[in-house]
Amino acid sequence: MASLKALGHGDIVSRVLALRGQDAQSVEEYLRPSLKRLAAPSELPGVERAADIILDQPGDVVVFGDYDCDGVSATAIMLSALNAIRPGCAAAFIPERLSEGYGMSDKAVGRMLEEHPGVKLVVTVDNGIGALKYVKALKARGVKVVVTDHHLAGDDLAELESAADALVNPKVAAPDRLSDLCGAGVAFILAGALVEKARQRGIYSGPAIGGPLLVMAGLATVTDIMPLTGQNRILVAEALKRFRTLAPVGLKELYRQAAKSMAPSLDCRDFGFLIGPRINAAGRMGSGTVALKLMLERDPDEAGRLAYEVKNLNHLRKSAEAEMLAAASGQIVKGAPAQLIDLPDGHQGVAGIVASRIMESCPLGPVAVIAGGHGSCRAPDGFNVHDLLAASAEALSSFGGHAQAGGFSVKPGAMEEFRRLFLAASSAQAEAMAEAGTSPGVVWYDAETDGRDLTLELAASLKALEPFGEGNEEPVFRLCNAYLSNVKTIGFEGKHLALEFKESRIPRAVWWNGSGRLEDLRAHSSQMVDVLFKLAISEYGQRHAELMIVDLEYSDNIGSESNG
Repeated sequence: MASLKALGHGDIVSRVLALRGQDAQSVEEYLRPSLKRLAAPSELPGVERAADIILDQPGDVVVFGDYDCDGVSATAIMLSALNAIRPGCAAAFIPERLSEGYGMSDKAVGRMLEEHPGVKLVVTVDNGIGALKYVKALKARGVKVVVTDHHLAGDDLAELESAADALVNPKVAAPDRLSDLCGAGVAFILAGALVEKARQRGIYSGPAIGGPLLVMAGLATVTDIMPLTGQNRILVAEALKRFRTLAPVGLKELYRQAAKSMAPSLDCRDFGFLIGPRINAAGRMGSGTVALKLMLERDPDEAGRLAYEVKNLNHLRKSAEAEMLAAASGQIVKGAPAQLIDLPDGHQGVAGIVASRIMESCPLGPVAVIAGGHGSCRAPDGFNVHDLLAASAEALSSFGGHAQAGGFSVKPGAMEEFRRLFLAASSAQAEAMAEAGTSPGVVWYDAETDGRDLTLELAASLKALEPFGEGNEEPVFRLCNAYLSNVKTIGFEGKHLALEFKESRIPRAVWWNGSGRLEDLRAHSSQMVDVLFKLAISEYGQRHAELMIVDLEYSDNIGSESNG
């Protein structure tokens, strides 16, 4: 911390930086992420070979994507690069979530071949690492296959590497600074290699195309909850900075309709809570192809129409989510090592969101939500969803995913067996964490404060540490022994709370989705409270600092821990 203070950073900012692993040597790169520090495409193993194979195929190329924001973004990136180099050489294929499922499947590959009977080359984006069966089948038909993905590999990796013409996956082989790329991040790097090699071969002499592709890669990185460190931090920071000028017109229109206006500058909340969920909603409730058309559309009027269609799909998603949450409430077992919710009539496309919402109220263990035999799982930090599903594989017909999220299908009649295996695996992981001295569900904070330093200047200094997100969490502070003077509901349908403190040194606070605590707080208005919060800048009225409540308990009962 001393070396950071010597550079002019205050006590609190220096502590926050130090807790994020920064020192005097690294802080400049951390505070000023730049495209100049972006890795060369050749640093990602497999990219050079993949680019050569793709450029050697002049046409009849299909980009085989996915229906979530990462998959749609990756598809748009790859399709844009290929058709910029050779207009019309490539088409896109995105599976239908409800009828075909994730990635390559019998139904999806069958439909792809029906729609593109002359395909000569398939390039997967954000999927393919678990598709050995289909890679072999395509190869048997004389179709070349380039697999680009970022999901964890299975036991058949060696066979897949042999079957595919090229494989690009940072989870298989990559330097550490590239290991956490999302599917769109991988596609962005491959697209850069394609354009560079095409220029060298003399088959492309057009303008640079990287700006819109960068924005899509940054959006996907946030939405897919990738760590915002290293290369990902650069992608996201530059995408946010350049959104107003370089984003595809469809994304600009989607943002305008969601935010009601175009802000002077965007932050990760805009990607993670406004744009990304709407792109995801298209794949969950309808077809990811609608979102892909939106990203690729160049006509403003048509982009506006598509954005409106995506917005309506998001409304449908919210309604389905509310219905499933209500139905799930009776199956939640408080204090259980994991939650397993079986909703036979639920909407499969919303299972993952419902699992995330349940995890917010039951933060101690993984949550699996199953709708019609197909499920999604989410888990707190420290758990590994992929390993949980692997331990439950006897009851599953398919599964895949990351450490914190995954999807699966339960074999007919195997629900109780899955429940037994899943709960046992969750308990085992929780016990391993306990032995290692860690615990899920703990809210960590960066520093304590009495409120005197909660100024607009400190909020501005903390904002300079953005982008915040997974792996670079927004700072959380603790304030103890304060008194509330006023609590009221605000926002649409009164879902949020505005809180004022008797101590004039403490800024006004907002508690998003905190209305459920209104009556309790009013009934205990004479008690002191301890608050965990983030410090933000509010532009409403006169610009001022504002607390964003993370948790609030009556004093001596908050039960949270400091980072150090």
